[in-house]
Amino acid sequence: MATGRIDTIAAVATATGKGGVGVVRISGPAAWAIAQAICSKPPAVRAIQYCNFVDEKCVAIDSGIALFFRAPHSFTGEDVLELQGHGGPVIVQMLLQRVLELNGMLDNSNSGQLIRMAGPGEFTQRAFLNDKLDLAQAEAVADLIDAQTEQAARLANRSLQGVFSKQIHELLEQMIRLRMLVEATLDFPEEEIDFLKASDAQGQLRSIDHSLATILSKAKQGALLRNGLNIVLAGAPNVGKSSLLNALAGTDVAIVTPIAGTTRDKVVQAINVQGIALNIIDTAGLRSTDDTVEKIGIERTWSEVERADVVLHLQAVDIADDPVLLEKIQARLRAVNVRHTPVLSIINKVDLAANSQARIEGNQVFLSASKFEGLELLRAKLLEIVGWQSGGDDMILARERQLIALRAAHAHVQVAQQHAALGNAQLDVMAEELRLAQSQLSEITGEFTADDLLGEIFSRFCIGK
Repeated sequence: MATGRIDTIAAVATATGKGGVGVVRISGPAAWAIAQAICSKPPAVRAIQYCNFVDEKCVAIDSGIALFFRAPHSFTGEDVLELQGHGGPVIVQMLLQRVLELNGMLDNSNSGQLIRMAGPGEFTQRAFLNDKLDLAQAEAVADLIDAQTEQAARLANRSLQGVFSKQIHELLEQMIRLRMLVEATLDFPEEEIDFLKASDAQGQLRSIDHSLATILSKAKQGALLRNGLNIVLAGAPNVGKSSLLNALAGTDVAIVTPIAGTTRDKVVQAINVQGIALNIIDTAGLRSTDDTVEKIGIERTWSEVERADVVLHLQAVDIADDPVLLEKIQARLRAVNVRHTPVLSIINKVDLAANSQARIEGNQVFLSASKFEGLELLRAKLLEIVGWQSGGDDMILARERQLIALRAAHAHVQVAQQHAALGNAQLDVMAEELRLAQSQLSEITGEFTADDLLGEIFSRFCIGK
């Protein structure tokens, strides 16, 4: 923890709204003095104390349980007080206000310390700064809260328990040992002993490369699970975009009529496929129009296409495409595809075609949304094109910054392998690439992380965590 004055922070740690229990959490040097001022019976350390929570006139605000944890044996590594009372929002806010009113009023050695509202993620940030959690574990706290599926919650909990961090630390240890050998060879080039050959340095480097590739693969899978996918339905009017949305959702989410231009703004529905959250986005039909409102809807359609993870371009067997309009749509979708956004062609209403059935042909899926035919084929194809591999609980619920660091570290290791194959003449380059790879991996756990990045990470947390 940085030196200087340490504020005492307080916040409501339970969700907004009514509940059975409401929790006010306090962390910092004034926590014990606050307990003495508010609790009718101050709690013993690490023991449950039932008491009244009182105001400045000793009138009860609420009653409940007080818990006190002495530093460093707490979540934040500081003195921590938790007041667990009834879950009414007014009561909880009254209790928090009572804590904040004690700012500057406590008659003890901590009276000069500020008592203030905690910022987003500040409790977890203090846990990180006090070495109670590394950065990957701290981020897992937010991931656990934000998890949209059971599998995502399990993976976030694994990271919180340190499974991901352990894998990174094991890689770092291997890398440090290899760097020591390389540096020794550079420092003593005249020695007859070849440290690298005797220690099978190239074998060690191959092992590091393999381990990194394995972790990166698991992280990519976990990132799909954590972030989900935005699937945009695009196409001309009346090709069945809204019908497909309703079929995938299993309910009538969007209005379906034969009138062109019925959908004028996006409609979003989340579905779950093999644990992955898919946000299906229905959009306005693409066509030439003089309707001002519909034009705005079409502009928004293209905006959604630009942000999509996957685009489904719908056509229908019973609608003759306007060749000029179709070419314009396909040209823009090709441009999106070039920027690495997969575009999947959907041929809808196959039930209306003679001797036709739901099927997949290359990058085309033939289905009938209204008859619920071919939906499983579509779901499977979506998972295939994004590289999903169903597996167990060994995936890593990675964030984008962690993926970037893993990719960069892997790239540096691969360059190091290329130079290692050229012999001792390239050892200085190999040593530098290993140093850069180590630096990237260290950023994942927060051993070397800029303060502005930390501020960005924790600002995304909810208040109270």
